[in-house]
Amino acid sequence: MQITSVNDVKIYNLSHGKSLPEWLSDRKKRDLQKKDVDVQRRIELIQDFEMPTVCTSIKVSRDGQYIIAAGTYKPRVRCYDTYQLSLKFERCLDSDVVAFDILSDDYSKLVFLRCNRYVEFHSQDGHYYNTRIPKFGRAFSYHPPSCDLFFVGASSEVYRLNLEQGRFLSSLQTDAVANNVCDINPVHHLLATGAMEGKVECWDPRMRERVGMLDCALSSVTEGTEVEGLPAISALKFNDCLTMAVGTSTGQVLLYDLRSSRPLLVKDHYYGLPIKSLHFHNQLDLLLSSSSEFVMSLSGKVLSSIEPQSGINDVCMYPNSGMLFTANESPKMNTFYIPALGPAPRWCSFLDNLTEELEENPETTVYDDYKFVTRKDLDNLGLSHLIGSALLRAYMHGFFMDIRLYHKVKAMANPFAYEEYRKDRIRQKIEETRAHRVQVKKLPKVNQELALKLMEEGDEEDQAGRRKKGKVRSILSDSRFKVMFENPDYQVDQQSEEFRLLNPIVSKVGQKRKKKLRLLEKQAAECKEDQEQEGQASSEESSDDDKSWVDEVREQRRLLRVEERQRKRQERKQQDRETSLQNPEPRFYQIKSGEEFHSFGEAARKQKEQKASLEERVRLEERSGARSMADATVGGKQLTFTLQKSEQQQRRLKAEREHHEERRKLRRSAGHLQTRGRGRGRGSGRGRGRGRGRGRGRGRGFY
Repeated sequence: MQITSVNDVKIYNLSHGKSLPEWLSDRKKRDLQKKDVDVQRRIELIQDFEMPTVCTSIKVSRDGQYIIAAGTYKPRVRCYDTYQLSLKFERCLDSDVVAFDILSDDYSKLVFLRCNRYVEFHSQDGHYYNTRIPKFGRAFSYHPPSCDLFFVGASSEVYRLNLEQGRFLSSLQTDAVANNVCDINPVHHLLATGAMEGKVECWDPRMRERVGMLDCALSSVTEGTEVEGLPAISALKFNDCLTMAVGTSTGQVLLYDLRSSRPLLVKDHYYGLPIKSLHFHNQLDLLLSSSSEFVMSLSGKVLSSIEPQSGINDVCMYPNSGMLFTANESPKMNTFYIPALGPAPRWCSFLDNLTEELEENPETTVYDDYKFVTRKDLDNLGLSHLIGSALLRAYMHGFFMDIRLYHKVKAMANPFAYEEYRKDRIRQKIEETRAHRVQVKKLPKVNQELALKLMEEGDEEDQAGRRKKGKVRSILSDSRFKVMFENPDYQVDQQSEEFRLLNPIVSKVGQKRKKKLRLLEKQAAECKEDQEQEGQASSEESSDDDKSWVDEVREQRRLLRVEERQRKRQERKQQDRETSLQNPEPRFYQIKSGEEFHSFGEAARKQKEQKASLEERVRLEERSGARSMADATVGGKQLTFTLQKSEQQQRRLKAEREHHEERRKLRRSAGHLQTRGRGRGRGSGRGRGRGRGRGRGRGRGFY
């Protein structure tokens, strides 16, 4: 048995669990009941309540003693006796059953409409008679006062078969191309047929004339309803003399009063699947509608819903109770018990006591013993190697694991988690007690900059001179945003890429807000011309602000790229350092010719001395005379060196050489010029420029 709760309405699936095969011996069945928990929890309300392959339709007799179901394969009919809680008989047919009905109070008179246009009658002993209708049938209804059977199908005609006379009567001609369903009102016996065009035609069987027509296709399309194609009538049901429910092929349910052409209620299943069956619950004024996906109870609003594991073909409610049966696209026929709809039937009254005990001792649901974890959680716990094993059950984007295993692993991964949780709870309790004391206005511990900004904005004045203090500071005191300034997990990371890129936007928004306030104050005191000039100025300022904002964003992106390169460089150096420590390479030293090797320290000392200046090296030689004598024993040495110039000096010398070379190429003799006495003349020549000069006939251009 499986228990589900939808909208606080308990639903008990009595057919949930494993079904034991018939060929098992009684001893093996007892062994399974001892070992298997699912078998122990199984409730077999009716023995062998299933079909070999698929169940297509199911009904309950008027006296409530027999449950009759039709299914395949092979096409067959099974009758179950509720008083004996077992199968009473089984009969096979020549073809599949489209629809069937019980004409008597018990199982003694049955009518089957088969898919090969045959209508087959069964009595208490078995097959009694069969006949054929002109077109393929889809549904039929029985009219008790006249003993007429009305058949609708792939034709515009409604065929009448009188069971008292044993012959077909004249048909009823409708305006539809084909009819899907039909039903007869139990009070005034009005016949209603549902057409492919989305229309419902009502007929009076006594006069054989149409008395009215409803266009349900247009009424089913409401606001927010997505309809693909023309809604056809797929289900039809009368409740009393004035109430009628209509189901469409696009998933809408319409509730009508026969005195009005407009529906009282329109409900959409939102699945786009045709409505299979409709049933009224008179005691609670409920309507039960079913599609191939789920069953939903309607009373102006959704009461509850049932979603079986397989598609639904038909639904049958047991009279005056909260039990219903479903014919599914699976061998097993489901049995649901909903205490909110009514008590259990007399033949299974023990269900009331059972459900009361379960409500007193609530049982854990299926997922209470499991913990949902993602792949990242498994990596943090070190359980990635369990993926694919029986300890993890894959579900959506994560896995289900046993809650006991999860607690054990988490305790091993973080053994001080409980101590941290305890300290955190103690700190929260202390802060709660301090909250009753006299509080001094101060910034919160978390997101202080954000709180300060909100307080500053709260002190600003709006256009009308009213303060926004109550509006802005309500965010700080609002319980919905209280955790944002108390829990450290909500701390704004100002070094993140998103914050640094959005920070210029936030700052510019604040500047624009202040400028807009100043402009509004000026506009109230100045004339219309000044207002236009200020509008132009504001537009220029806004363009400047946009330009500066773009520059700031670019600068932030440049800094982010630089930081990313530095971070990668540091990581690369760290990896090289770790690699060198793990695999150290041997260091080799080369001894030059004419020298003797004294020690590694001697070579390092000499290398350090070579980097020193000449004056320092001479001073060191004078101080260490003994060492010089020791060096003299090796042989005569001669010190030669050349002073190296810096790069700047080398570039300067190179530029001077190039300049002199250019001057040398452009130089010419000046022998033809006369140098008689002093005078004032104009000088010309090639050089760095032309110009006038005072002197002995030479200008600035001569060299």
